[in-house]
Amino acid sequence: METTTVDGGRPAISNQDKLVSGSSFLYLFVPVIALIAALVSRKELYLDYVHVLMGALWTGIDLFMGIVIGRVLSKVNVPARVEFIKKMMPMMLFLMPSLSSVTITAGIYLAIWEGIFNLHYYAIIAAGVIVIILLIQGLGIFLPNELRIFLELRKEEPDVGKISRLGMINFKLSGSQAFFQIALIFVMANLAAMNFYF
Repeated sequence: METTTVDGGRPAISNQDKLVSGSSFLYLFVPVIALIAALVSRKELYLDYVHVLMGALWTGIDLFMGIVIGRVLSKVNVPARVEFIKKMMPMMLFLMPSLSSVTITAGIYLAIWEGIFNLHYYAIIAAGVIVIILLIQGLGIFLPNELRIFLELRKEEPDVGKISRLGMINFKLSGSQAFFQIALIFVMANLAAMNFYF
């Protein structure tokens, strides 16, 4: 991707690269297909595997984004930051919503299948509160920002400042997501140990 300047010396980017390819949709559909296959199999082990694997990916990516990528990008120039954000955009737009949705859905089904989905259990209530917080962040901040970045990148002369700002908000917020995910893992560990009241 070429970097040029526009009036006032503001950096601009050319929009030659394809933003979303056919393989981008694999980020969206592979986790969903894995969930559907586990549900159709009716095997708790398969569903547990999907839940743990997708949850580990979700948490791991958020931790890496918040702790490493956010700090690195804050120290590079805007054109380099925008180039990185452009390359990351398909993952953030397609993979992260898919991972989070599949992880949460698989967890709910597991709790139902194991007979522990009981709103009288503190652990279930705590898990529900954390999931609601994660959904508010994901659907209220992450996804809208990624859509704004996508729409901005499609313009003839994208506003690199806006792309950089929105991208950095998401990278920094990833650390907050990771904190709540770690708290959720603590709750899940208690549920697995049948400690419903902590």
